[in-house]
Amino acid sequence: MEAGVKSVRMRAMEMIDIGCNLTHDSFDSDRDKVLQRAREAGVAQMIITGASEDGSKAALKIAREHEGELFATAGVHPHRASVFSDETEALLRQLCQEKEVVAVGETGLDYFRDFSPRDDQRKAFQRQLQIGIDSGLPLFLHMRDAHGDFHPIVREVREQLSNVVVHCFTGSREELRDYLDLDCHIGITGWICDERRGTHMKEFLQDIPANRLMIETDAPYLKPRNLRPRVKSHRNEPCWLPWILGTLAAARNEHPPVLAEQTTVNARRFFRIPECASK
Repeated sequence: MEAGVKSVRMRAMEMIDIGCNLTHDSFDSDRDKVLQRAREAGVAQMIITGASEDGSKAALKIAREHEGELFATAGVHPHRASVFSDETEALLRQLCQEKEVVAVGETGLDYFRDFSPRDDQRKAFQRQLQIGIDSGLPLFLHMRDAHGDFHPIVREVREQLSNVVVHCFTGSREELRDYLDLDCHIGITGWICDERRGTHMKEFLQDIPANRLMIETDAPYLKPRNLRPRVKSHRNEPCWLPWILGTLAAARNEHPPVLAEQTTVNARRFFRIPECASK
């Protein structure tokens, strides 16, 4: 692992990982080392994804332990929509009042796995959008194989919402245009580093306006498949964010340092977070 980390260090570039599942139990034994590797790779700040009641509370706890460097979202992933209750909504509303919580989510629709019934997903999604409307916080949204329902739901309330990012975007050019037409930001992950399924996106990544583009690892998921040297562990880490940036820059015919600066500016503006004091 250490040799691989050293090969991707890009000290001259500052990046923000807008979606990292640092509460995942795969990080329990070495979370501090994971954070240090990320810093050494140029990842200055991270947004920890809240995807359940317990996960959102844990994300807030970790963010509080690293003030100014880590921030949290509060939400319930569509996989867990079937257990969304009045008590869940009350908890999320409470969490969204904390200064370390910078967005509502992860929320949305996932028809690829259907771990929760689709009707439950839509109801939980709409209730969390309402939290976004009431709180004024940005929205951190998930969509997979559900564009036909997801897009009209967002479109109906878009004018009432603050900033919106469709995170881990993996869809088609037509879907991308639909979200850009709604003034959404787009989050790009290591999906584009996967030659088996991400190559179609390279044809239209240049269509994303520079001021609406952000990068993320979605760690511990979606480890970039183009890492060199290869890393045996299947776990993704924030320290691999430079590989995503580099792949994205190549597809957009841009210089990585320029893209790093732009996506960092975008993330700080989107989530309303200041520069890290320890910079």
